[in-house]
Amino acid sequence: MSTTRAVEKAYNYVRERTLKGVYSSGLRITEQEIADATGVSRTPVREALRRLQAEGFLTLIPNQGAAVTEWSAEYVDDIFELRALLEPYGVARAVERITTTALRELKTLAQKQYDESVRQAPGFIRRIGELNSRFHRALLEHSGNARLVAMMPALIDAPLVLKTFSKYEHAELVRSASHHIEIVSALEARDAQWAASVMRSHIQAAHVSFKQIDRGFEKPIPVRMLP
Repeated sequence: MSTTRAVEKAYNYVRERTLKGVYSSGLRITEQEIADATGVSRTPVREALRRLQAEGFLTLIPNQGAAVTEWSAEYVDDIFELRALLEPYGVARAVERITTTALRELKTLAQKQYDESVRQAPGFIRRIGELNSRFHRALLEHSGNARLVAMMPALIDAPLVLKTFSKYEHAELVRSASHHIEIVSALEARDAQWAASVMRSHIQAAHVSFKQIDRGFEKPIPVRMLP
């Protein structure tokens, strides 16, 4: 296995378990544990952990491994505030650069999320979370700003970590999906101001909803070791 593939394997292993809550907030993990679990050496694991730290998922601890980022109330507020600043900028840039093919992809993602929100068939929460992340990531990729794309993964995937969608009422799910459809309409109209305005409202609405439905992040969760 090449070094690049080994890094990706370790990266995906830790990231997926963090998003699914297997690696919970504050949990400490070591390079050796990940190497044993993935069958790769500690060198690519070390690189994968550095990447996850740069994206905001982990905090590296010298000579001790890493700890999963603690999602305190302040940290969650910071995430939503950063998204409200950066994603409207990203979508405004995307207006100037997005292709017809990319617009079709975004429209499909937005419509699928809306349909899932309305029907609510078994497993819809997981599918909505994945569609939401894919939509926001795709938008940023078309912003043409590589630095913005590199720094946003943990912010975009915050709803998956926080399980935000599982706490939404039906109307909130539909509203959130409707925002995506309107963002696509703004992109089709090549209206940067409209697109940025809807994105800002979309994130601010999510922030308000989250604060209203979840009060479980008042104190940081202490670091603990894997059993």
